[in-house]
Amino acid sequence: MVPVLIKDLLTSKPDGQTVKVCGWVRSVRDSKGLVFIQVNDGSCFSNIQLTFDRSNPSNNADVNNIEEELKKLNTGASIRAEGALIESPASGQAVEVTLEKMECLGQCNPDEYPLQKNKMSMEYLRDVAHLRARTNTFGAVYRIRNQMAFAIHSFFQERGFQYINAPEITCSDCEGAGEMFQVTTLSMEKIAEMGVKAGIGGMKIEDAHKIVDYSKDFFGKKANLTVSGQLEAETLATALSRVYTFGPTFRAENSNTPRHLAEFWMCEPEMAFYDLEDDMDIQEEFVKYLLNWALTKCREDLEFFDKRIQPGLIESLTKVANAKFVRISYTDAIAKLEEAAANGAKFEFKPYWGCDIATEHERYLTEKIFDGPVMVFNYPKEIKSFYMKLNEDKKTVKAVDVLVPGIGELIGGSEREEDYDKLLAACKERNMDMSNYEWYLDLRRFGTVPHSGFGLGFERLIRYITGMENIRDVIPYPRAPKLADF
Repeated sequence: MVPVLIKDLLTSKPDGQTVKVCGWVRSVRDSKGLVFIQVNDGSCFSNIQLTFDRSNPSNNADVNNIEEELKKLNTGASIRAEGALIESPASGQAVEVTLEKMECLGQCNPDEYPLQKNKMSMEYLRDVAHLRARTNTFGAVYRIRNQMAFAIHSFFQERGFQYINAPEITCSDCEGAGEMFQVTTLSMEKIAEMGVKAGIGGMKIEDAHKIVDYSKDFFGKKANLTVSGQLEAETLATALSRVYTFGPTFRAENSNTPRHLAEFWMCEPEMAFYDLEDDMDIQEEFVKYLLNWALTKCREDLEFFDKRIQPGLIESLTKVANAKFVRISYTDAIAKLEEAAANGAKFEFKPYWGCDIATEHERYLTEKIFDGPVMVFNYPKEIKSFYMKLNEDKKTVKAVDVLVPGIGELIGGSEREEDYDKLLAACKERNMDMSNYEWYLDLRRFGTVPHSGFGLGFERLIRYITGMENIRDVIPYPRAPKLADF
């Protein structure tokens, strides 16, 4: 008999049918001849209760078997059980299973099991990342993560987008940040030996690269893990009209803040024939779609986060899902922040025209000034990427960030520069090595079109929806400085 998932059992009719339950024991309670076993299989937040009445066992119960297997049970043990699904007399649960047969598949020594009943810190659970999915918190995180991934695909598939896979190894740098992981088959030890033999101590820093022969490397040139699939997505958008990527990206930023990961997932749609207004329209629609999906399909898990992690979470998400997003230019947003600072608002970083809006500024705009989601557009070109379309004022580009209360930026996007000469000038202005971008410029030489896109950091979305404080706790195995243990 194939086991039925607990989430399905809990909504089944309690008609006495024989069912098979498989899962991990959350608790065992033996009270005056009555035994209660709480079992969870990860399919939902709730457990199902297995009961065994020693004084009045079921007619079909194998009493000797059950008694023998009960001796093996502790929190964390895995079991397979069979019994009748009946209406539960206990409050808070509709059904339970009266035990007829049970097998302990895997025992769990309570003296050695890392997950104990007492409260465990997030830092501690990060050290046992291979087991933390068995806790209420992380089971809920991963179920929501699953649902939101499905929601992303559903949104774009419903709107005629094609799902594409951007390469994870690239020779170009989309963001120009320089914080990339190098991919090489060259031996670092041999390179170091060459440096010693060459008297590297007396070599000028700008000549150090001469001891590395990239023609002998796997790709024949310097390659890195990607920080974004956007540039490659643009190539396919100019053939398929609407595409999106959804996959892992990497950034070698030596940061230990709760907001940064070295490996993270990005969703990056690109749309041919979309201008900035079209881009903003679909971004607002996208955020509302995702939040409504979570509020509808992840309700039980969200109620846990609302109660235990961030009180008021559901109300906050509902408010944003129903809001009309404020749209304001960067110039006007800075003016409002400067006015707030002049009237006593305390900022760690002073707001001024030309600054990159900090998280504290984003949250002030959404939480204090507008009390809701805000879209800031037309940023100074100096603080944005080379591919963004230049405005007529020659000082700003058609960029937009979606800001939400609680975390600040959720989405960043722009209309892309489709003019060959303007894009080439922007690249040269930043002293970019054009040998890695000729293919990108070809998009502007052969049938160029206006096009736009945006990027959503998946872990940032999950952090927002769950209310979890640290981004390392919304991905199964976080990668960060000095953290790649599992």
